[in-house]
Amino acid sequence: MNIQSFTPKQLSASGNAVNTDGIMAGVFCSSSSSGTLTIYDDAATGTTNKIVDTFPLVAGTFYPLPITFAAGLNLVLGGTASFTLLYVRG
Repeated sequence: MNIQSFTPKQLSASGNAVNTDGIMAGVFCSSSSSGTLTIYDDAATGTTNKIVDTFPLVAGTFYPLPITFAAGLNLVLGGTASFTLLYVRG
């Protein structure tokens, strides 16, 4: 049996979610009111290295994003939403 397991991090505001390298599996949005999300590869709150451009968050939707990142993950939320990031540290 092959089971993939990821670290979850529930968020409802902008900020640095991971401060090391790793692999992002995706984002599950549990609720949203005109929410949008932009994802940057940064160990803090920098917005120079964009890895996922702004996209709308729809409640009850999983967004698979199998992307490696080198420094960390800074997630910038627009509007209102609650979502869970799924990732593995490098």
